[in-house]
Amino acid sequence: MQFERSTSQRNTPPGGAKHGLPRSASVRPRSLKDPLLHPLEFINQDAKLSADLETQHFVLVHGGGFGAWCWYKTIAFLEETGFKATAIDLTGSGIESADPNKIATLAQYVKPLTEFFEKLGDEEKVILVGHDVGGACISYAMEHFPSKIAKAVFISAAMVINEQRTFDIFAEEAKNPDCLLRKAQMFIYANGSTNPPTAIELEKELLRDVLFNHTPAKDVALASVSLRPIPFAPLLEKLSLTEENYGSVRRFFIEAPDDQAITPSIQANMLKLNPPEQVFQIKGSDHCPFFSKPQALHKQLLEIAQISPKLK
Repeated sequence: MQFERSTSQRNTPPGGAKHGLPRSASVRPRSLKDPLLHPLEFINQDAKLSADLETQHFVLVHGGGFGAWCWYKTIAFLEETGFKATAIDLTGSGIESADPNKIATLAQYVKPLTEFFEKLGDEEKVILVGHDVGGACISYAMEHFPSKIAKAVFISAAMVINEQRTFDIFAEEAKNPDCLLRKAQMFIYANGSTNPPTAIELEKELLRDVLFNHTPAKDVALASVSLRPIPFAPLLEKLSLTEENYGSVRRFFIEAPDDQAITPSIQANMLKLNPPEQVFQIKGSDHCPFFSKPQALHKQLLEIAQISPKLK
């Protein structure tokens, strides 16, 4: 296989919301200053956290190259609102010490997440949240630990179908040489140029254009010194997902309409092929709403948490 720079281009979603899924929109005036609002303002005051919710525990899974550090605003909001928040460093990410170039399988990449679920009590449930390629990681967990996941939330994330590779999601747009993500990506060949790539890095000069086009400068600076290479082999692995396990977990998708990485057209295609229970949207968000629209993201996570369990 010949690997050049890769994936994604900016497109307007075709036909808007024609797939007919229920939607909820959150709007906040664009501002780089990102003024803080008290999280309790977003809670439905009639809801009692201790009694009415299926779970009060969110588990946050970052995207490619990121780490648990990227959720710092979301964690603060959730905890101030009375929830528990656990952010996972996937293998070779954040402060996890493994070399991203040596991660050969998806199971190896998501091992910190599977270890978390193995230690979780049999009667405990969580709301599992994934961003970017973290969507494939939480899909893997949904297949293996469905009884421990009350809801799964995909934030502009790879929402694959059975026997699909994460890389396949970007395949069509990867053909366009002008797409931003393709221009920004640099493949690493730790095993030599005659072997497949081992990881992907993003050019720092293009980070803002691709990932952070609405993100405050301080968070762009944080990301520029914290991002690590993205293991490549897990992106080429097909996921085996069954209706009995993966299909039994309630799925929710949060769209980012100004995303230049997982673009609106990619998001629309995923929603068409694999419709979730409900679609939310954060208007004016770039690829990373936990940086660019943290209050709006928090509001929607709370709204999802308060959706009543389905009657059996």
